[in-house]
Amino acid sequence: MSDGAERAAGSATLTEALQERIRQDIILGALEPGAKLRLERLRKIYGASVNTLRETLSRLASEGLVVAEGQRGFAVLPVSLEDLRDITYMRQLLECHALRVSIEHADLDWEARVVGAYHKLSKIDNLVEDRPDEFGDAWEKYNQEFHEALISNCGSRWLALFHRAMYDHSRRYRMLSLKTKPFPRSQSAEEHKAILEAAIARDADRACAILQAHILKGADLDQPGEVAAKAQKRGAARRRQGNASAKQK
Repeated sequence: MSDGAERAAGSATLTEALQERIRQDIILGALEPGAKLRLERLRKIYGASVNTLRETLSRLASEGLVVAEGQRGFAVLPVSLEDLRDITYMRQLLECHALRVSIEHADLDWEARVVGAYHKLSKIDNLVEDRPDEFGDAWEKYNQEFHEALISNCGSRWLALFHRAMYDHSRRYRMLSLKTKPFPRSQSAEEHKAILEAAIARDADRACAILQAHILKGADLDQPGEVAAKAQKRGAARRRQGNASAKQK
């Protein structure tokens, strides 16, 4: 590989790492819904050039996590009850279809992945309810691994990519919801076990029915309107404080 090709590969790797870092900050709420993504401020936070940041934010805009505002720059995608409903519907549609196909093509390798992912998640399920600050991040990681293992036999790269996008968007709302009330992980644990048992039994109808209800319940559609409103108000208040501080300076 030539020096130029190596530099290009290194630059691409750094951009991808930055993209994942900012993606996680948006999903976890460190960058709040509706917040303006000012390049100079981001440059200081992430230690990246303005050009690299602009390219990264453009990529995140294509994922729907960032909004490009023309000449005004970029902002984090706002939240709304309508958006959550749309995300939840799409995630149900994609994940249930992918699970059904995975069960139709079930083999021992797929079964081992699902059982292995569930084993790790179930161990954390027993700990996270009483110690969420200590085990919350691990629970999120293993929960995602379990859901991805369930659909890992669907045989479609595009289906897996679109599902990952919807999962990330729904996780963003869940992280916002955790700021206002705890997520009922003990109830979720029972549903995970039921999904596992139905999937291993090759009962696609039952597995998909439980999964569909699980996704809907996890979205907490009775409350996210309140969650979205509170998130928007917090962001607006912080932006007003920031503007006031800038004027004083």
